[in-house]
Amino acid sequence: MPKVNINRDNLYKALGFDSKTYTQEQFEDLCFAFGVELDEVTSEREMIKNETGVEDLNASDEVIYKIDVSANRYDLLCLEGIARALNVYNHKTSIPKYQIVPPKNGAHEKLYISKEVESVRPVVVAGILRDVTFTQESYDSFIDLQEKLHANICKKRALVSIGTHDLDTLSGPFYYKALAPKDIKFVPLSQSKEYNAEELFKFYDETSSHLKKFLPIIKDSPIYPVIYDSKNVVCSLPPIINGEHSKIKLSTKNVFIEVTANDRTKANIVLNTMLTMFSEYCKQPFTMEQVDVIDCDGKSTGLYPQIQEKQITAQVDYINKSAGINITPNEMVTLLKRMSLESKLSSDEKSLVVDVPVTRSDIMHACDIMEDVAIGYGYDNLKKEIPNCNTIGRVQPINKLSELLANEIALAGFTEILTFVLCQNRDNFTALNKVDDGSSVKISNAVSEEFTEVRTNLVSTLLKSVSANKAAPLPLKMFEISDVSIKGSLGNKDLSDPNSNNSDVGAYNKRMLGAIYCNQSAKIEVIHGLLDRIMLVLDIKLDTTRSSNKGYYLELSDDKLFLPGTGINVFVNGKRVGHMGIVHPLVLKNYSCSFPCTILELELTIDTMAHNVLLRDN
Repeated sequence: MPKVNINRDNLYKALGFDSKTYTQEQFEDLCFAFGVELDEVTSEREMIKNETGVEDLNASDEVIYKIDVSANRYDLLCLEGIARALNVYNHKTSIPKYQIVPPKNGAHEKLYISKEVESVRPVVVAGILRDVTFTQESYDSFIDLQEKLHANICKKRALVSIGTHDLDTLSGPFYYKALAPKDIKFVPLSQSKEYNAEELFKFYDETSSHLKKFLPIIKDSPIYPVIYDSKNVVCSLPPIINGEHSKIKLSTKNVFIEVTANDRTKANIVLNTMLTMFSEYCKQPFTMEQVDVIDCDGKSTGLYPQIQEKQITAQVDYINKSAGINITPNEMVTLLKRMSLESKLSSDEKSLVVDVPVTRSDIMHACDIMEDVAIGYGYDNLKKEIPNCNTIGRVQPINKLSELLANEIALAGFTEILTFVLCQNRDNFTALNKVDDGSSVKISNAVSEEFTEVRTNLVSTLLKSVSANKAAPLPLKMFEISDVSIKGSLGNKDLSDPNSNNSDVGAYNKRMLGAIYCNQSAKIEVIHGLLDRIMLVLDIKLDTTRSSNKGYYLELSDDKLFLPGTGINVFVNGKRVGHMGIVHPLVLKNYSCSFPCTILELELTIDTMAHNVLLRDN
């Protein structure tokens, strides 16, 4: 959960509390009731001492509250947001209404997008705050909120980055371009020398600048995104640094905020958060001005910010049942008002129609409305009741089986490992000499090329582990018991059926056991011996007839994962449950494995292992 550092006296002042009479315990109770937590009480001097080990006598001793807030409550990442929400909760102020005001000259500022930015950072939105009055405290909070958003929803600027500018130092319209690094020249924030982007990256890379960690986001791109004004002044080089020319100061009156991103939804959330939180300092509070964003074809993509409220409907019975309360619809309307949500009853009074403000991007479903009703009602006011049904918790049988088998395999001299569930497409197919049959579950908008889909087997991760442990003495004996995912069809009617390949979500998990042996020679007898040991402890006997459907037996496999003639399919009770064999040299080469490897992979299911000794005796 994000932590927000807030000066106690400033917070109490905003809440209308007297720090001499209002106690820390009272504030902790208020935080708990609202759904946040006072995590730590400290000071600037104490924080510096804890971080550096050196006491700074010039640092302030003023009390700082570190408050834990929910990760999706971006409106609570600054003093303004927390104070505003708590004041509404305490009935000290009404719910603010955010408004769009027209430009004084009647024409919106324009921001033009060039076609080239599509390959680096395609989304940009912007907005303006007019007639702002900053104090040192509000200025510091303004800067701090940007950093908090960058660290959270912006994913350290990889998805979204914020640029804030003194509009009076710039001349619209603005232009969002992508140029070669050498062609971008400007004086970056907090510097006095002009750099081109290539020189600037080298400067940051060679110093201990906090911006160094953000350079890889665009460093390898042949072109960098940049925002200019009409006089060719660089406003910002997103997502790295703003220009010194348009730096925000205490005297700044008109603020231009631009947000560049790879995700339009997140860009809008970030822009709306910045504008709504600090619009209270405008001469006309809670107002903002829109910017017209024009695409590369000369067509308007829309006026930003877009602060229309959305409506969500929640059933009264659902709220009462889920929260464990029994209150009237009108009482729910009152409680939601405490949570900064305006609502009204439907005509039949069986549901609530809630107006969700732009600041509450965390509210998406009826369950979110129910949660806010419960918070407004007070968790301390919920009655403790004995459940109508009596249940006894226990370990899932498949997990119990996995734990007990892991212990037996470890006793056989194998080391347990835990590897990534995500992998590349090649790890599921081509690197294992397999054809892509479309059975893998792919990740939408994958951040890394290394993790684009969910693994369908344990073989690839076992081979990666061998490759990563080349310096370890031979033999290497490793195993893993974990899940893989396979695509299934939707619309399954019987999700309790363990043999079903259907799923209500379009994919299903399989619990797999994988083991690998690596040495100067393959020694398939080691892996074969492990298989026999597993079957022994599971009380599954060898089926010598191969026709009784009771016990296990082996058959040759033509799987191209294995060296021809060494692949073996494993059958239990007439059903194929896995395979083992000597890994094909081409597969070993794909994973840079220098020595022969033998692998065993089995699917673990309770129905196949239903009468095993392990579960029966434990």
